[in-house]
Amino acid sequence: MRIETKRVYDAPAADDGCRVLVDRIWPRGVSKERAAVEVWAKDVAPSAALRQWFRHAPEKWIEFQRRYQAELATNGRALDELRTAIKGKNTVTLVYGAKDRQHNQALVLRAILLGA
Repeated sequence: MRIETKRVYDAPAADDGCRVLVDRIWPRGVSKERAAVEVWAKDVAPSAALRQWFRHAPEKWIEFQRRYQAELATNGRALDELRTAIKGKNTVTLVYGAKDRQHNQALVLRAILLGA
């Protein structure tokens, strides 16, 4: 399986495969049609408290990854549901609303799903 990440504000592409929104809150200004998501996995998104603490500050990236992985470890059901939803898909694109392409939860989820 190939897993990619992409901003939900970027246009969907034919090679995106199964698009999975990994935000807890629906992205502002994006219609369901424009988002073109097959699955909304809001339960695997970072908690509101973690998201507010992080604020996509690059200097907090390493600690954010640790805290987010700890949250996911206590929320195995949501991660299992995501794995079930994408099972058998050739390509999965984890879409997110953050502006920062190098520091966001989709990258952490991608690594977990790929077993890194």
